[in-house]
Amino acid sequence: QVQLVESGGGLVRAGGSLRLSCAASGRTFGSYTTGWFRQAPGKDREFVAAFSWSGGNIYYTDSVKGRFTISRNNAKNTVDLQMNSLKPEDTAVYYCAGREAEVSFGATSYAYWGQGTQVTVSS
Repeated sequence: QVQLVESGGGLVRAGGSLRLSCAASGRTFGSYTTGWFRQAPGKDREFVAAFSWSGGNIYYTDSVKGRFTISRNNAKNTVDLQMNSLKPEDTAVYYCAGREAEVSFGATSYAYWGQGTQVTVSS
């Protein structure tokens, strides 16, 4: 099985930056897709970004395009999400998720999930 653990969340001012990391453990041989999702209070879990090593595909939701960057660090066995120019509406619990296939935007298609890390952006 695959285990995912997010880290890097915290409290920042609007305009600030955070770097989230998703660390994988267990059987993670070969290429796979890691997606970042977020869920704000009272809202559904929504797609943020995804990276597929084998397919070379990177996708972002429109609201974070140009501000967030997803990347894979093979040395650390992590997929990172660099979050710049943060806005209060970015406040949410951020989850990383994995699937043994190409990029998908649907949360239900991901079999592996981390516990989430809180990101809070103050006005």
